[in-house]
Amino acid sequence: MDWEKTYGLEDLQSKAFTGSSLAVVGHPIKHSISPAMHNAALASLSKTDGRYKDWTYYRFDIHSAQLSEALALFRRHGFRGLNLTIPHKVQVLELIDQIAPEAKSMGAVNTLVLNDTGYYGLNTDGYGLERGLEQDLESTFAGASVIILGAGGAARAAAVQAILSGAVRLYMGNRSKERLKNLIDMLESLADQTEIQLFELDTLPHYLPESGIVINATALGLNREDPAPINIAQLPENWKVYDMIYNPSKTLLMRQAEDRGLKTANGLSMLVHQGAKALEAWTHSTVNADVMMEAALRTRL
Repeated sequence: MDWEKTYGLEDLQSKAFTGSSLAVVGHPIKHSISPAMHNAALASLSKTDGRYKDWTYYRFDIHSAQLSEALALFRRHGFRGLNLTIPHKVQVLELIDQIAPEAKSMGAVNTLVLNDTGYYGLNTDGYGLERGLEQDLESTFAGASVIILGAGGAARAAAVQAILSGAVRLYMGNRSKERLKNLIDMLESLADQTEIQLFELDTLPHYLPESGIVINATALGLNREDPAPINIAQLPENWKVYDMIYNPSKTLLMRQAEDRGLKTANGLSMLVHQGAKALEAWTHSTVNADVMMEAALRTRL
């Protein structure tokens, strides 16, 4: 099978996937560079361990209404693991019985690991984000003030990771107040030491501290004509900006922040490190994230 192709539900119904298979599942998914990253890492592993020579990572475009049937077929084919992306990270919670505690707290699953009774759900997004902040911005959540833009699965993972890692203040902004309130209700049960405040995207909270981290977990920036999710001029001058979007490599939010002299980074490092963590869960081997980053950069260019 050709890992560079994009497959669908009909392929699961009619084709055989030999060897040890993995996949990323979402809709849309054609743009995903995860197959290039993971197959490069698997090739690296196979140089020293022959067990991985028949491992292949594929790309599947699966609609929300197809996810339940697709999961059953993935299991029947023996897919050892799956990465889930938009729109499946929250929906899958209703379809699996085994979920890791941190994924339950985040209210989202991005990684499935096959075991004897089905798929076990994990969330490696929070880990990937924190490693990305350390690598690209020399920052950590511990003791930090954090603004998170969005209220979807990625924002949930970011918020829970920030709380668990010791952020002192968490400002949550989203266009839908109802969706944001549901998220806050979940976060407050975790946040013994973290102050949480809501705000509307068109106006940042008043009296922000002198430094902190902005994390864009919205889709604003995926298209070049998208507006920036916030008015960057309202940020104090010592804040840093991490945009989870990695393609384009510089969103309008990042460009506006750089024009003000703020340090920025895109989400490629998060993608790589969450992927490496997932691959370690599937292979039970140490994965070289640098190999994945090199493949990601080659594919994105």
